[in-house]
Amino acid sequence: MNIRLSACLLTVSVLCGCTAPATNDIDMFTTAFSGYPQNVPTDKNPDAPLAGNGDIGVTMCASPGMLRFYVGKNDFWRAYPEHFQGSGPALPGGLDIKADIISRGRYAAEQLPGSAALKASFTDGADILDIRAWVHATRNIVVLEMTASEKTELTLKLWSPEGYGSRNASGDDDEVAWVTRSLGDVPEVEFPSDICMAVNVPDSMVILNPGEKSVVVLTAFTNHDTADWKRAAIEGARLFSGKVPSWKKAAALKSLAKSHRQWWNSFWNESGVDIDDDELEYYYYTSQYLFACSSRSGKFAPGLWGPFITTDFTAWNGDYHLNYNYQAPFWHCFSSNHLSLTDNYDRPVLDFMDTGRELARTLVGCGGVLYPVGISPMGATSTRWVRNPDDVMYGWYRYFDPPLEGGYMFWGQKTDAAFAASNMMMRFYSTYDEEYARKVYPFVSACADFYADFVKERDGRFVIADDTFYEVMPWSDDIHDYNSVTALGLARMSMRGAAALSEFLGEDSTKRARWLYVESGLADYPVGYDDDGRLSLKDKQRNREDGEDGDVRATGLNRISIHGLVLPSGVAGPMGTPELNNILLDDIGHWSGRNGEDWGNSLGNGFETSYPGAVRIGYPAAEVLRHMKERIAMQTYPNGWIYQDGGGIETLSGVPMTINEMFLQSYEGVIRVFPNWDRTIDASYRALRAYGAFLVSSSISGGQIGEVRIHSEKGRSCVLENPWPGHDVEVFRNGTLETVSHDAVLNIDTSAGDSLRFVSGIPE
Repeated sequence: MNIRLSACLLTVSVLCGCTAPATNDIDMFTTAFSGYPQNVPTDKNPDAPLAGNGDIGVTMCASPGMLRFYVGKNDFWRAYPEHFQGSGPALPGGLDIKADIISRGRYAAEQLPGSAALKASFTDGADILDIRAWVHATRNIVVLEMTASEKTELTLKLWSPEGYGSRNASGDDDEVAWVTRSLGDVPEVEFPSDICMAVNVPDSMVILNPGEKSVVVLTAFTNHDTADWKRAAIEGARLFSGKVPSWKKAAALKSLAKSHRQWWNSFWNESGVDIDDDELEYYYYTSQYLFACSSRSGKFAPGLWGPFITTDFTAWNGDYHLNYNYQAPFWHCFSSNHLSLTDNYDRPVLDFMDTGRELARTLVGCGGVLYPVGISPMGATSTRWVRNPDDVMYGWYRYFDPPLEGGYMFWGQKTDAAFAASNMMMRFYSTYDEEYARKVYPFVSACADFYADFVKERDGRFVIADDTFYEVMPWSDDIHDYNSVTALGLARMSMRGAAALSEFLGEDSTKRARWLYVESGLADYPVGYDDDGRLSLKDKQRNREDGEDGDVRATGLNRISIHGLVLPSGVAGPMGTPELNNILLDDIGHWSGRNGEDWGNSLGNGFETSYPGAVRIGYPAAEVLRHMKERIAMQTYPNGWIYQDGGGIETLSGVPMTINEMFLQSYEGVIRVFPNWDRTIDASYRALRAYGAFLVSSSISGGQIGEVRIHSEKGRSCVLENPWPGHDVEVFRNGTLETVSHDAVLNIDTSAGDSLRFVSGIPE
């Protein structure tokens, strides 16, 4: 089948089938390119073929006369604290390949998600040059395998960009060419970053003979990988240099390829879906592939654009934006059972705690933690107000006074820390892992402490003042929101989460009682009547504490209020807050956008929020899928990256999260199988993860749900909504029929390792 992904000059052919593979047959979702990229270099998402290992990212960009491999790395970071100096990931450099056939030949390429490889070919009808590139799944190695039909001379150039105060060097070292780049030789830097890239060829010329494969190996190490980063890169490349016997290099490459395949096969086997809709499957798996290329356990967490950096100055500094951008890319990983991709999420958040405690104490006079909107790795920040107001602050904002918000950018919002805790709670509820709970409990409890201190008691309720719904300038009159929906929702989430962790760990019973007391007494979410007299959600109760309720119009649910209520907070839904949910459902029914086309207003931001949020609330799945496909057609690059005007890798959770929520919901304490699916579409899924540490598998065919299989990891109580309402359910435990139930909700005690099977009593 052919799917037009964008109006770009590249033509993309999507090759896929109907059966979800269990191994690297994911390559059936290969994306084929037959034209040059149009959006490289860029300060946002590239539109070229992409590969990576969650640390190193490769952007393959062909142009007339040259094939360029941009090499990005999540830990090569400009650690400048001031926002306008551009703190964030920087470009290490790349490798250029030139040849006559590249200049005159017709270009084609493929992005293969199953094997995590890229292919480029150039042909003039008689001669053919093929290059296959892959980034080893767990090692700092990029492999380029090259073949040609005729003798071909290639010119290679390894390079690193200069500028922004960087120190650069290059050289040949005993059969290895290398370049280095260092950032940090200025007083303001919060930590230095150094990188060395090396290749296993000492000069610029590689000769390909017909029928022979030549291999170029590129290594990349930073000072965050190892103290001896330059030596590590050079010695790594030397293992594949001309001084090493051919048989030894071949054996090493074979071993690398094997371990690379094993990692990706294991990753794809962690879960799977089968949808009788090729387009949905393509974007489901391509999105997961691109995020798996962006994030990896034990490595720096990805910034806004992941490791696919093609310029030094990426939009919004490419940092960790805590008012949703940093959190959103990870959301689908919990339900997709790709937990290892979330391992690196917590480190930068936890590293900032000491500063967060100080900011809470000095700026607000509260306990707990207060975080700015943008942070960096290693306890650093990327969003300090500049110290030179005359030519920067005034030029941008017509404002002179730099000692704002303690020097940090909060944009009026105090929810950033609680928002950061949301992913921690999603992982805890999904795993009930005690070691993980102990790691994140100090931070989650500090978020709860902050709001327990920050709330005010008024008219018998706890209210939240001066915590804004939208981003606003600190000198703006709009900074004094009263009972913002996001603040109320994220405060509830953090206090409930801290209490759940406290009980699970057996700690802080007195604090737990305080958190639950404040949470239960928080003000109701604000609603009112819109211009048509329809009861609808408000962004906030009023503009300031001493204002009137009527000074804020009811404009309905949007992506920001979804964050506070539904995703990721999970404090509202059809089971827990049915009356509010009905209001939200009606609000979604009135969604419209630009020219009536952008449903959910997700062209700017919110693709990853609006669609799965609508599913959780219960908006009809067929309508959600129709609108989502229309939205994908509006803004998608040829590599399958659905993009928006705002952040980058966050959109990669949009399709997987939407589909997973249609297949399985558990965030309200009850496992629901196919709770909101278009039953005209046959589908199945394997090993999706539910809250309570359960792995769930099921299918639907002809509108009828098949058997449900649940594996209990931690032996918690399994609460399952009867998938066949009004009919008996046969319950098998570890292969033995245990009971037959007619209940609307089944509550089954489990032991760790139990396998449950639920079979319908509906007559065939």
